[in-house]
Amino acid sequence: MRTAITDALKDAMKSQDKVRTSTLRLVNAAIKDKDIANRGQNREAASDDEIAQILTKMVKQREESAKIYEDNARPELAAKEREEIAVIAGFMPQQMDEAGMEAAVAAVVAGLGAAGMKDMGRVMGALKERHAGQMDFGKANGVVKRQLTGA
Repeated sequence: MRTAITDALKDAMKSQDKVRTSTLRLVNAAIKDKDIANRGQNREAASDDEIAQILTKMVKQREESAKIYEDNARPELAAKEREEIAVIAGFMPQQMDEAGMEAAVAAVVAGLGAAGMKDMGRVMGALKERHAGQMDFGKANGVVKRQLTGA
């Protein structure tokens, strides 16, 4: 994933695509920050899962910013944020659809033998471990609650 981002940055610089270049530079900077943080904890460079988490966080930040800009009548800034989201989302793993999420949650619940809300933390932890970057855990939270309570 790291090499794909670096190659895309080089291509964007060659084609003089300013939005793509600046966005990919921000992504690279975030990845390097994670590498530095990992070095401080005597760990390896950021893995693809960690990079996917970084990308997810960056998209979420831009979505929040775009909403704030729209609420404050700044559509040009909201459009810029959405352009950055499109660039970043191109490197993210394919997100699970609702049916895939239901199936993944059901498999984890069955695999762990989870029986009630007391197992919510274990189920969410296992989902994050197995499906990092592929699932919106905000939505998955609701699916897990539904399956654990039988509602």
